[in-house]
Amino acid sequence: MDDKLIDPFIYATANVLETMAFTVAEGGTPYIKKDRFARGDVSAILGLTGDMSGTLSVSFSDGSILSIVSAMLGENIHEMNDEIRDAVGEIANMISGVARQRLGEIGVSLKAAIPTVIMGRNHTIAHITDQPVVAVTFQTNNGDFTIELCFEA
Repeated sequence: MDDKLIDPFIYATANVLETMAFTVAEGGTPYIKKDRFARGDVSAILGLTGDMSGTLSVSFSDGSILSIVSAMLGENIHEMNDEIRDAVGEIANMISGVARQRLGEIGVSLKAAIPTVIMGRNHTIAHITDQPVVAVTFQTNNGDFTIELCFEA
C-alpha cells in the first residue's frame, strides 16, 4: 500500500489523540498484518468508499482506552462500559475525518460509514477484502493501540 494512503491515517491518529485526549501517541513502523485477531480489547471498524473502497479499524488495550477516555471526559473511568464503546466509535470517526480531509488535499475522495464497535478479549476483525491489511501500533504511557487499513482500487 502506498505511503500517501497510510500517512494521513498515522497523522490523524496522533493528532486526534493529542487534541481530544491530551495523549501523546507514537506510531511505529507500518507492517502487513497476517491474521484477523485484534491487537486490543475493544475495536472500532468502519468502511470507506469513494475513489477506493476499504476499511479502517482501531483497537485499544483496556489500559490505553481507559486512560484516553478518562482524559477526554475529565473524570476517572475504571471499567469497560457503554461510555467506552461510544468513545471508541467516536475516536474512529474523528481519525477517519481528519485522514479523509488530508487525503482530499491530494485528490483522494472518501466517505465513511458508521463504525461498528466490538468489545472483548481475543475478538477478530474482518476487513472485507483480499488486499493486504497494513497495521501501525501506537504507544502511549498507558498502553498500546493499533490502527489497521485496507484498500482496494
